[in-house]
Amino acid sequence: MTDVTLPPGQRRIDRFPRFGAHLGKPAPAVPADPVIEICGAVADDVDVPLATLASLPRRVLDADFHCVAGWSAMGLQWEGVAFEDFYRRLVVPALAPHTVVTHLEFRGLDGYKSVVAIEDALADDVLIAEHLDGEPLDSDHGAPARLVSPSQYGYVSTKHLCRVKVLTSEPTVGRVSRIVNVLLRDHPRARVWKEERNGSLPPWFVRPVYRAIKTPLLYLCARGEGRSDRSPSHRTGRGS
Repeated sequence: MTDVTLPPGQRRIDRFPRFGAHLGKPAPAVPADPVIEICGAVADDVDVPLATLASLPRRVLDADFHCVAGWSAMGLQWEGVAFEDFYRRLVVPALAPHTVVTHLEFRGLDGYKSVVAIEDALADDVLIAEHLDGEPLDSDHGAPARLVSPSQYGYVSTKHLCRVKVLTSEPTVGRVSRIVNVLLRDHPRARVWKEERNGSLPPWFVRPVYRAIKTPLLYLCARGEGRSDRSPSHRTGRGS
C-alpha cells in the first residue's frame, strides 16, 4: 500500500539498498588522503583535503531518500557539513572575477556525475555527508563523503565525492545521448515533490518504465555490496 506521506509515485521500502550506475562493480578505492577538487570557472583549481570539513560547522539532518525508480528509504540521519557553508567558505573565494555561477557539477571517484542548478545546490537541506545513522559512510553509501540532497531524486546525490566543478551555463546533452537515453534522461531540477523524474517525458509515462527496471537493477547492484578496497563498518542491507 502506498504511504500517503510519500511524494507522488513513491513506495516505501524497509531498507536502503545499494543502487546506482555502478551496478555490480565494487566501490572505488579511496585515496589515503582524499580531497575534493574545486575546478571550472575558478581563478585556480583548489584541492580541499577532506579533513578540512572538520573545521566547518557540523550538521545533523533527518531526511528520507527518494530514488527516481520509485522507492523511498525513510527516516535516515545524515551528518556532515551544509553544502552552502562549503560553497561560501571554500568555493566563492576561488571564483574567477565577475563569475556568475548557474550550475555545479559534482563528480565521484567512480566517475559518476550530477549537474545541479546553483539554487538547488545551496538549499538548506543539502549536505556533504560523512556519516549515516551515526556511523561513517561505508563503501556502499559513498565513502568517504557524498552529496546529499533530500528534496531531489537520489541520482543527484553523488557518492564518493571528489570534485565540484563550477559552471556558468547548463551543460548541453550530446546528440547520441538525446537519442539513446531519452527514457532515462535526468530532469535538470529533479525535485521530488514536483515529480520531476525525467527531462523530456511526463511522470505518468516513465513511472512504469522505471518500476520495471527497478528489480533487475537492485539485483545487479546487490552483487556489489561490500566490495571495496576500503570498507569501514560495512552495514548489511544499506546502500545507494
